[in-house]
Amino acid sequence: MDSESSSAEYGTKASGTRYSHAYDGLRSLLLSGSIAPGTRLTEADLTRMFDVSRSTMRTALARLTQEGYVTSEVNRGVRTRSFSVEEAADILEAREILEASLAGKAAERATAEEVEELRSTVQEMAEAQSRGDQDAYSRCNRRYHQQIKLAAHQHTLARAYDTLLYPLVMRQYRNLSAQHPRTGSLEEHQAIFLAIVTRNPDAANAAMRHHVGSARRALLLDTSPLPPVS
Repeated sequence: MDSESSSAEYGTKASGTRYSHAYDGLRSLLLSGSIAPGTRLTEADLTRMFDVSRSTMRTALARLTQEGYVTSEVNRGVRTRSFSVEEAADILEAREILEASLAGKAAERATAEEVEELRSTVQEMAEAQSRGDQDAYSRCNRRYHQQIKLAAHQHTLARAYDTLLYPLVMRQYRNLSAQHPRTGSLEEHQAIFLAIVTRNPDAANAAMRHHVGSARRALLLDTSPLPPVS
């Protein structure tokens, strides 16, 4: 391969790496819940944050818009996504169904190594709760759910689960005055683990459905029907 071709190939790879850095970095930032719903995102700020060109950032934003993480409107720019109560309820219901199915599959298919990783994470959660470390508990919580998804070895379900924007919904509707972690959260995670380690898919499905449903009910999400007009 001549030097000109080699340089062109390197440039293409470097460009792809910068795009991945911008896309993955901003997506992770949005999913972390650290940016409030409806926040305006400017290309200038984002290009400085991720050290990429405006064209690269624009391409990343276009993909994130298509995937629903942000919205783009003429004369209003790009903003972080916000959800109506109805949209939020639909997403959380889908999460409940999908994640319960993934937990059931994990009970059937998790390797011994994956079970030990889950055991370690549950233990870390218990230790974080005992010392009152909310940030550590939250990190363990996110890791635990990802570990179950991977341990399910069901790629179609996992892909569907990954398209849900429930972390953004949780960020928008969480009750900031409520206790964190929520009362019963650790015990629910332990029940899911017990069902997985004993290879009981029905129990794992039910335990995860209860856990996700309890988290949903703790949100400030009023889906009660409106009273009839007299």
